[in-house]
Amino acid sequence: MIRAAAPAKINLALVVGARRGDGKHEIATIMQRVDLCDRVAVESGGPLRVTGFGPDTTVRAALVALAGAAGVEPSWHARIWKSIPVAGGLGGGSSDAAAALVLANATLEVPLPADALHDVARRVGADVPFFLEPGPRLATGDGTTLMPLDLPQDYFVLLALPHGARKESTRAVYARFAGAAGFDDRRAAVAEIAASAQRPRDLAALPPNDLASSPLAAELVRLGAFRADVSGAGPTVYGLFHHRAAADAAAESIRPHARVWITVPAWYG
Repeated sequence: MIRAAAPAKINLALVVGARRGDGKHEIATIMQRVDLCDRVAVESGGPLRVTGFGPDTTVRAALVALAGAAGVEPSWHARIWKSIPVAGGLGGGSSDAAAALVLANATLEVPLPADALHDVARRVGADVPFFLEPGPRLATGDGTTLMPLDLPQDYFVLLALPHGARKESTRAVYARFAGAAGFDDRRAAVAEIAASAQRPRDLAALPPNDLASSPLAAELVRLGAFRADVSGAGPTVYGLFHHRAAADAAAESIRPHARVWITVPAWYG
């Protein structure tokens, strides 16, 4: 088997517009990997199997899509080791799928070129293409138009998943969202800050998440985070801290109310 890390992501900003003609919403989001990773391994041969995580559908769908694009039978065994919380807004399923695509593509006699692999990833899920390339990205359109960013990376990330939190599917959250006034202004603000941020504290000016909110974000700011918000459609909340000691102290304070991880930005898996 060949193996790869599949990192989680946080949405440093997520603003959402009205539904488009294709049924998807126009968005602008800044996606940043963090060093909390699943592990994925792939070997070729035999009938398609995905083991290690029973509820998986995304890795299987990705491998079927890759086989179709390459004109081969889906003949791989993929194994997943989960560390990223499931349905937490951290992109674990999408990251697993991207890792599986890269690994399985490498086993093909004629691997797909990067643009074709991106097209496969886009059909599997809006977040999947982000995980194919390193570094933070500004995602626009339906989330699959990606622009590389040079963002500050020198801070600590506290992830908090409230105890008992239950997330609706991302599809259901978007379906309920009717759009908010001022989307063009918020999208422009996200793009401007993404292009100009030089210090971690510059990220504090990003607009709040349009899809989800949590009182835990305000608590993390009270505890010293220079920015805190919900990631994606939630329910995981992140707080960004200049110093590890402050992140550790905040984690101890909220641990009775949430599962907590302290991590750092990651450039790749």
